[in-house]
Amino acid sequence: MSKQIILHLGTPVEHNTALYERLAAQFTMIRPSVEERQREAFKTALKEHRWGDFHALMRPFWNNGGEMGNWDEELIVLLPRTVRVFASAGAGYDWVDTKALTEKGIVYCNGATASTEAVADTAIYHIISVFRNLNWSAMAARSCDADQWRDAHANTQRTAWNPQGHVLGIIGLGNIGYRIAQKAYRGLDMKIHYHDLFRKSREAETAVEAVYHATKEELVAVADCVLLATPFSGEALVDAALLARFKTGGRLVNIARGGLVDEDALVDAIHSGQLLGAGLDVQATEPFVNPKLAALKSVALTSHTAGGAMETLIGFERLAMENVQRVLGGESPLTAVNGLSR
Repeated sequence: MSKQIILHLGTPVEHNTALYERLAAQFTMIRPSVEERQREAFKTALKEHRWGDFHALMRPFWNNGGEMGNWDEELIVLLPRTVRVFASAGAGYDWVDTKALTEKGIVYCNGATASTEAVADTAIYHIISVFRNLNWSAMAARSCDADQWRDAHANTQRTAWNPQGHVLGIIGLGNIGYRIAQKAYRGLDMKIHYHDLFRKSREAETAVEAVYHATKEELVAVADCVLLATPFSGEALVDAALLARFKTGGRLVNIARGGLVDEDALVDAIHSGQLLGAGLDVQATEPFVNPKLAALKSVALTSHTAGGAMETLIGFERLAMENVQRVLGGESPLTAVNGLSR
């Protein structure tokens, strides 16, 4: 029997080379060129059946392999009927139509578990920053302006609080959200409240003394800091209406997707005093940052690097390959997103 074919999207594997060699011995590996991965060229290649009846798509690194753009129905409909799995690096999957993949019988696997620790650490950084006005202090120090330095030195503490004892309200208590809860509960001595479509088990709640809220509106009304760790569904979750329900003087941290937040409404909420500040690893128009947010000393910004650790890169590669290997071998995938087992 001929070997099953894997379409490898992106640059060569760097860190899990032994696993890749085993995969290459078991399956036929095809890696389209950068030129072939451009959207129109990629569509043409699929229509021409250039790579035959391949069985899997594998994208082991998030910074390349996605040159064809969003995996919408326009692309998915062109895939051969033999495709069974699409495994990609990265935790988010707002760029892929998982419903269309499901309808075609293709399981989609992400790399979320590989980035959990790194994202949770970055979330803690932003939580501390918004409570202690650390971005204001850092901006003043980097200005090399003595007046700004003196201003920060004298005044940051007037609206700075220790996170200890405050309520962290998490929207989305999946793997990443729960790890953040553990770190905030154990390391910062914060009180954990959360909202999720699926309530955690009693055991999981008890471990971090988590309080469940049936609606996001209930949660934001009691939280001193609201943290977003939920997938992006295509619409802003935190808009002007929800921001108005935040506890006065609250804070917002987003390590999920920039589109979850109406950034103009957030700027207005900070200017009005409804919110004291925000910590954002993600922005709505990446790689372009909203200049109104960038100008606010109470808003800490990072460049979508929450998961940016070597352990994450290594884990993304490994998970992409292991998911493909398992599905093509008749086993259940490790990190399926759309509910298909194989």
